[in-house]
Amino acid sequence: MGTLDGRIALVTGGRGGVGRAVCERFAAEGAKVYAADLSRSGSLSDDDGDATDGIRFVELDVTSEASVRAAMASVDADESRLDVVVNAAGIEIEHTIEETSLEDWNRIFAVNVTGTFLVSKHALPLLRRTIGDRPGGPAIVNIGSYDGFIADPQLAAYCATKGAVHALTKAMACDHGPEGIRVNAVCPGYVDTPMLQSFFEGGHATTDGDRRSSDGTVTRNDEASIDSLQQAVRDVHPLRTYGTPTDIANLIHWLASDEARYATGALWVIDGGLSAQVQQMKL
Repeated sequence: MGTLDGRIALVTGGRGGVGRAVCERFAAEGAKVYAADLSRSGSLSDDDGDATDGIRFVELDVTSEASVRAAMASVDADESRLDVVVNAAGIEIEHTIEETSLEDWNRIFAVNVTGTFLVSKHALPLLRRTIGDRPGGPAIVNIGSYDGFIADPQLAAYCATKGAVHALTKAMACDHGPEGIRVNAVCPGYVDTPMLQSFFEGGHATTDGDRRSSDGTVTRNDEASIDSLQQAVRDVHPLRTYGTPTDIANLIHWLASDEARYATGALWVIDGGLSAQVQQMKL
């Protein structure tokens, strides 16, 4: 028997790196999972999104209230309830505030913050239908970031959105805890996802062989320089590695399970010890 047998879960960004890993872990634990994303391939285009039993794709744009309502109506028609919601949809913009356009600022807040708000808001009626069914009760897990506590260079808007998600998580836990709904946030550090690969390819730091243009853009000349940056990122962690989507999915699975029945309103940092230390170098 799986730890999530019989549960219904919806995961936004379900066809991305962390979201896909969460869907697969939930399905392996017996849940029926709705992988909600803009497309079946999501940010990983290596399959059509239908490879794993127990996972059903549902089209969802988290920035659109109409789209969120439609997705919840689809789940309601099929299942009449929800046990778990994971808000894993997110984007990153690699700029200082001076370099960030208002359009990009609004877009990243629309996905990372408003998306979390809209999905949680419209999931609540379905989650309430499972109150009392199991010791752990219904659960919402948001994706924060260690960047919501401390900041990486040139990620101003991203850091701001994750700080907002952290505060929203605590507020939701206070508001809905009395009715039996738990709300937590998982706060990863560097995780091997398409977002991290974009960081490596775009770059925040120069290494041998790179070129920096007058606007500060780094152009990497060869794979060796990318490999060098990847190793530098590993080396700043006390564990000397960065995480995998599976690492994050393992923690989210626990938070969704009955074992976490007393866990709510918390920001769970999972970053290989990165934020526990005084930084000795800047990337």
